[in-house]
Amino acid sequence: MKYQQTQAILQAIEAELRRLQLWTELPPSAAALASQAPFCCDTMPLQHWLQYVLLPRIQALIDARLPLPTQISICPIAEEAFADLSATAWPLINRIADLDELLSGRREQKIARV
Repeated sequence: MKYQQTQAILQAIEAELRRLQLWTELPPSAAALASQAPFCCDTMPLQHWLQYVLLPRIQALIDARLPLPTQISICPIAEEAFADLSATAWPLINRIADLDELLSGRREQKIARV
């Protein structure tokens, strides 16, 4: 059941990235993906990390029926990274907060839930 819920949230995050026109067909370079910084913040914007790192890694865990992460907190950085998009980004931030809450049991969200 948790795999199905996680899968649904991943699909919702992808849909929101596409709606906001933050989805890209041009992947980051291998060097950018090799970053050791949290969220690859030194080599790519958060939307690329979501698309090319987080979503594929969580999907691979689901596909292999491996344990999902239990220590995850992406919403605080998402609120900061997407602040310039104002209320248009709230649905995306909410879906990210949903993922945090489902996997870690914690929801660290400052903006109102929508």
